[in-house]
Amino acid sequence: MESHYFEYGLAGAGYSYTSYPNASSMPSKMFGSLEFNSRNSTNQSFPTHYDAETLFRYNDSLDQNSRTDNPSEATPSSNSSLDYNSYFNQSEASPFSLQDSSPITSTPPSFLNSVDDDEHIRHALQELESALMAADSEEEVFTSEPPHDSWFYSSDNIKKLHRIAPGGPPPSLRQLLIACAESLFENRLIEYEMLVEQVRAAVSISGEPIQRLGAYMLEGLTARKESSGNNIYRALKGSEPDSKDIQAYMHILYSTYPYWKFGYLAANGAIAEACKNEDHIHIIDFQIAQGKQWMTLLQALASRPGGAPHVRITGIEDPTSKYLRGEGLAAVGERFESISKKFNISVEFNAVLVYPPDITREMLDIRTGEALAVNFPLQLHHAPDESVDESNPRDGLLRMVKSLSPKVVTLMEQESNTNTAAFLPRFVETLDFYTAMFESIDVCTPRESKDRINMEQHCLARDIVNVIACEGRDRVERHELLGKWKSRFMMAGFRQLPLSSYVNSVIKGLLKCYSENYTLREVDGATMLGWKDRNLISASAWH
Repeated sequence: MESHYFEYGLAGAGYSYTSYPNASSMPSKMFGSLEFNSRNSTNQSFPTHYDAETLFRYNDSLDQNSRTDNPSEATPSSNSSLDYNSYFNQSEASPFSLQDSSPITSTPPSFLNSVDDDEHIRHALQELESALMAADSEEEVFTSEPPHDSWFYSSDNIKKLHRIAPGGPPPSLRQLLIACAESLFENRLIEYEMLVEQVRAAVSISGEPIQRLGAYMLEGLTARKESSGNNIYRALKGSEPDSKDIQAYMHILYSTYPYWKFGYLAANGAIAEACKNEDHIHIIDFQIAQGKQWMTLLQALASRPGGAPHVRITGIEDPTSKYLRGEGLAAVGERFESISKKFNISVEFNAVLVYPPDITREMLDIRTGEALAVNFPLQLHHAPDESVDESNPRDGLLRMVKSLSPKVVTLMEQESNTNTAAFLPRFVETLDFYTAMFESIDVCTPRESKDRINMEQHCLARDIVNVIACEGRDRVERHELLGKWKSRFMMAGFRQLPLSSYVNSVIKGLLKCYSENYTLREVDGATMLGWKDRNLISASAWH
């Protein structure tokens, strides 16, 4: 008789969740369509023409903007959301390919040429152009790009670093994006609209990395101006395709780029080491997703010389998770059942549908005699901290996990500082982080690939919009640097465990299959995956 065993359960469906936004509560029709323009070429200067097929549409005129004293009080425009799929309805082929790597250039702003002859308006705009193009005589003009850890700079330093020198080279798209953010932050709305026209004509979802990223950054600025950031975040979440499509996009992200694979390998290695002599193992995964991250660990445990242990996996998922649509959750159960039969290992799977900050010990079915492993894969940053909620759910969740006496806790997080940073430094930090990520994507996937466009749209764009457009509780993408995570874990009573040197060597070999520009660094007992000189993902283990 076969000795494999599989059990599947579901919990959490009877709980009521009211403290966090739910996509199902959104009206079915909230925004009109904003279409992407994929025809901009980096081989030409920034165009100034603008028609109905360009990347973004605005309903507000410059007159309306000039009468708005506070962008946070603006009425949400009916044209504030994204219609990514409209890209595929365009009959014209994309001019971009992997060989198209010309630098982005631009001409000085030419919007004055089409200004109405009204003397007062022309005079005002001429003064505005002079202010935009001239350097402050009392401050140094910086022509170099800031280092990747530019979150460190104050808002004033950001302005200095990206000031455009008169008579110098035309502004880059990066400089224009930062200038847009600065003018919006300071409520200089006429200037903002003029800069946006330049950016709109330059971005493209099938262009160079900065052009693709610029499209999503601009949407974030648009949503912030219209005070519709949270609505767009929810609308994008609610309008996602079914779970099969989402899983296909996540598979592209997982299989084509090493970020998630790196984190899962590090977590697998740490758990295998901590539980190597255990006969009963309970893994609590704070984002079960497709469950594929545990296949290699289960296979390794099944081949242990002393026999396979009994493994129980509790998968925690947001009740509105994109992974659970349709038959997504059932597919996870079937996957574990298949691995149980194939490798003759006893696997028990239980799903708990609850927002992670609301999880309690009672939901987890903690059993005496089990070695407990907890995995936080790019999820802990979603829990609000003390800057958002006085009760500090982020640290409270860590204290609750510590009370379970786990053998090991693994953490994978984005190495980015967007939690408490002010808007301008946060905007530059987001621009730097995702520039590196989009550059790495560019190496592996053709720019005109529909799969790549869908992956960036559904796996990356929504988060970018949320970081830029939202504040307070509405901003749920709140990343912190490794040093801050270390402080939180230590305050909760954890001590850091070293990651396996063998696993790190395996990861280094894996990275060689992707690109020589990927880096792996060991920093303060943790491991950092980066692109060139920018750290992107950190992995660490705790006890």
